[in-house]
Amino acid sequence: MKPGSALITFDKVWKTYGQGEARVHALAGVDLSIPKGEFVAIMGPSGSGKSTSMNIIGCLDTPTAGTYSFMGLDAGRLDRNRRAMLRNLHIGFVFQGYNLLPRTTAAENVELPLIYRGVPASERRELALRALAEVGLTGREHHTPAELSGGQQQRVAIARAIVTRPTLLVADEPTGNLDTARSHEIMELVTRLNRDLGLTVVMVTHEPDIAAYAQRTIGFLDGHVASDTMNAEAVG
Repeated sequence: MKPGSALITFDKVWKTYGQGEARVHALAGVDLSIPKGEFVAIMGPSGSGKSTSMNIIGCLDTPTAGTYSFMGLDAGRLDRNRRAMLRNLHIGFVFQGYNLLPRTTAAENVELPLIYRGVPASERRELALRALAEVGLTGREHHTPAELSGGQQQRVAIARAIVTRPTLLVADEPTGNLDTARSHEIMELVTRLNRDLGLTVVMVTHEPDIAAYAQRTIGFLDGHVASDTMNAEAVG
């Protein structure tokens, strides 16, 4: 796939929960396109549809109607196992709560996606150490999460997300548990990975100063795209 070509496309995507009078349209006919290599922030109040859209983008959920295309594939029509395979091959995830295994070292946490892929142990360790170096954690390989600060734990989570060299990084409130200084350090790291690795980044955030790192900000409201603006002076 060429840089700049559409990686993610929503074509009249609907997501509906419930039936009858209890029916709720979390997404209501959304059209959206995100090119490969772009860094996009998704914003919106609670109930706006931003989390639903992220779940569909990350192949964790499927549309009720409409088409979600990922890398030209109609991902919304794949069964659960094929969506899991797609995630394993092409998507890395970073969450607000880090989601690290507590009694496992940083290197072992980063190796987890490689275990799922069946990568041999010696190669797993080499790739994990490289990913930890890329996020600035050389020398912390044998530390458990309890021995790391919040910012360092999020760096481990980012290393785990990129160790497989995914096409897409999905980041859900990645700075939500961090103070201001650590938040901006993490965003500078994500911006560098987007630039240096050509990694497409789609990030949900409530914070305008965090969204300012992205090249583009998409605002959701009541299941619709309410705004879609390029950030001419992105912080990164």
